Amino acid sequence: MPRPTRDPRTARAVWAPLLLATAAVVYNDWVLEFLLPTGLDPRHSYVSELYAADQRFHGLFGGIELLAAALVVAGALLARGRSPGRWEDAGWWSLVAFGVASVADVAVPMRCAPSVESPCEAVNPWHTTTSALVHLALFASMALLVTSAALGAPSRPAVRRWGPWVLGTAMTTALATVGPLFGRPGWHGAPQRAHLLLVGVWFVLLAAALRAEARPRPGTARLPGRPAPRAVAGQPIRPYTCSAPENDGR
Repeated sequence: MPRPTRDPRTARAVWAPLLLATAAVVYNDWVLEFLLPTGLDPRHSYVSELYAADQRFHGLFGGIELLAAALVVAGALLARGRSPGRWEDAGWWSLVAFGVASVADVAVPMRCAPSVESPCEAVNPWHTTTSALVHLALFASMALLVTSAALGAPSRPAVRRWGPWVLGTAMTTALATVGPLFGRPGWHGAPQRAHLLLVGVWFVLLAAALRAEARPRPGTARLPGRPAPRAVAGQPIRPYTCSAPENDGR
């Protein structure tokens, strides 16, 4: 007997949401600082300081960041193949760019942790640039995919409803973290961690929307062995539906 082939669309429907949902958890690896002796104060330190070059857990947090980036890139590439469209396509490519920029962010880490080392500079030119690219790609993905949902291509009610709120609050919390870049450090760690939680919410929102699209709609399932309906000129295509046999009295 021939081996049944697996529809690649089914694989995308399962793996894309799973990868993005997992990325939402992995990307918030900063919660481990409540279990590990990092020596950093979450209220007044950047999350990037956790994998600064001279920090004790540099390898651990840097590796987790790379894993999160890989999950996002893989999930976005799989999701991109499901729903073609100009805004949609650009949104998923922006999320791919977010993952690539996140890899660069780890490749050129902060030299030290400025929140606990006074001689350490808060502005590392290369790391600051890659972090800016991360945020630019992230906000672009939010704006483009929310626009796509608003235009109904495809229709994603959850993204259309909650996406603008996530985008607005994520931008607000990101702006609240720039104090040290202008010589005003302190309390920038709290909004940055809130920002990362919102990024996780965005990934979960996308995962839930993709999963909802994969569910079969009531009344559209085809009976086993029956061919797909063909279009007839002047007549709409009607999906086959399953119905109970009529009672003929016997």
